[in-house]
This record gives sequence, C-alpha cells and structure tokens, in this order.
Amino acid sequence: MANLSRRALAFGLPLGLVGGSALQILTTGHSAAEAPAAGPAPSPVAARVTPLAQIRVGRFTVTALTDGYADMPYTFFPGRTAAQVEQAAVSQFVARPSGVRFVFNQYLIEDGARRILLDTGPAGSIGQTGALPQALAAIGLRRDQIDAVIVTHMHEDHMGGLVVGGQNNYPNAELYIDRRDIRHWTDPAKRAGAPDYLQNSFRMASEVVKLYPRLQAIDGEREVAPGVSIIDLTGHTPGHIGVRIADAGQSLIMVSDMLFPVVHPQATDVGFVFEQDRAAAQAMRDRFFPLAASEGALIAATHMPFPGLGRVVLDRGQMRWQVTDWALQS
Repeated sequence: MANLSRRALAFGLPLGLVGGSALQILTTGHSAAEAPAAGPAPSPVAARVTPLAQIRVGRFTVTALTDGYADMPYTFFPGRTAAQVEQAAVSQFVARPSGVRFVFNQYLIEDGARRILLDTGPAGSIGQTGALPQALAAIGLRRDQIDAVIVTHMHEDHMGGLVVGGQNNYPNAELYIDRRDIRHWTDPAKRAGAPDYLQNSFRMASEVVKLYPRLQAIDGEREVAPGVSIIDLTGHTPGHIGVRIADAGQSLIMVSDMLFPVVHPQATDVGFVFEQDRAAAQAMRDRFFPLAASEGALIAATHMPFPGLGRVVLDRGQMRWQVTDWALQS
C-alpha cells in the first residue's frame, strides 16, 4: 500500500482569482445540432444545460466538466443496509427512487502549453451520460485538441469516452494509466471470473490498449508534466491513482473514487460494489481522510456533486465533506 506523505498532499492554500472570483460557474445550453461533427451522436443529457466551473491553481486553469449522471442503487454500498444509505441520501437531498444520484465529473488541466484531461466519463454506457464532448465544445475545444488523458482507473465510467463508438476519440493524446490496472483489466482469467457488472470495464480496457498506441503504462508516483504529478491511491482498483497539481504555493489533489457521496468521508468502512479490494480501499481512506483534514487539502472528487470540489473537515470528532465557499475566497 502506498505511503501517503504530507509532502505528497501539500495542500490547502487559497486559489487564484478567475474573472473576479475563485470559481467561475458557467452554464451553456447546447442542442444536438451544435455538437461537434466527429464522433457519436450525443445522449439526451448532452442537449441539456452544460455546467462548467473554472478555478486557478497557480499558473494552471482547471475546468470541471461533467459527462452526466446515474442513480446508484442503495444496495451498492457494502457496510450499510440499503435503508441506512437511503436515509442518509434523503437527508442530503440526493435520494432518487432508484438510488443515490451520482455525477461523473472530469477535469481539464491547462497551463498554456498543454491540455490534460482527467478521465473521460462513461459516455452513455451508464445512466444519462455522454455530455463530455459538448462540455468541451462549450469552452471551444474538440477532443483532438487534448494533449494527454490521465485515466485514474479502468472502470467504464472513467474510460468509456476513450473508446465510445469503437474508435480512438482522443487521437492526439498521450494516455497515462497505471500498469497494475492495465494488467488486471486485460487479464483473460480475471475477466472470465468477474461478475456481469464488470464485463464492460474488461471489454473497454482491451479496446483502450488496442486503439491507443501512445498509451504509457506508468509505475507508481511520477510527474507527467511540470507541476502535474501522479499519486498512488491503490485500493478501489489495483492501480487506482490520483493527480496532484501544484504551482506558486497552491495545489489541488484529484482523488477520483476515494470519495463517494452520502457515505464518505463520514464512514471509511462503507465501500462501493465496484471496489476490487474492499479492505485495501478502506485502509487507504483511513489514512487519507484524516491527513487531508489536518492539512486542509483542496480536493476534486469524481462523484461528489458538481463541480466535486471541497475539503474533508473534522467537525466535533467526525469527518464530513465541506463544499468550498468559492465566492468568498480571495
């Protein structure tokens, strides 16, 4: 298991200003006719309002995007009963008849020289998704203008956009994935023994390896660009990683599936049905959450309510998620 050091986190300093405030929330409506010509037709969610949020971290501009949403059944959270999860979801206003409302956030990192995208969403394979190309178009970008994609792990909701339509949708991008995840998700024996709900992930993993000749299998923590570093968050999958960006004394750590809505960070013992190693995932949360709280880490999380940006805070002996008060930062 990775050793999470204070230096590796190094967080919590105020963000720079964008347009007069630390966060710009932009919403744009796009019809299917306005979608980029290349690639598959957008899902119904893509024609709705497209939310965007931009922050500055030193020289970096980070744009929060979303591919859409899905409702996860209340039975998907081992460690609590479905009734307990539903009760918590109701109290947090994210309960739906079919489960907990999950969003699928992605993050675009720009420094003036490179555009790096963190994950590509499920692209229609789960729920009401497939909106990422339209979100990119809303800021004037096509997928072929992305220089690099970092895949935090090889679950379908993080890499579906790479291969939707059976094609390479980011043809000019270098691709970074942890070698342990590639090994796991392309292993025929593991695929043969996996439950049905993981079969899409195994199928997509094979397509990613086949369609992306610029794939780089990475080993452990490393810098993939100046100020953009991979951190090891093993547990949710064998090669689950996060990304830390840092510049000018400011930083942001993107934790992918370390945090799930409703259950985290309050209860580290509550898992999620897709976790490959539940004990390892809990052990990572047990280490990460208290350290993040003590350092005031600024965090981005894939499935927390859009834009997925906040902090883990210790409140009267219990950890909770605190959405960052963007409007009042300076």
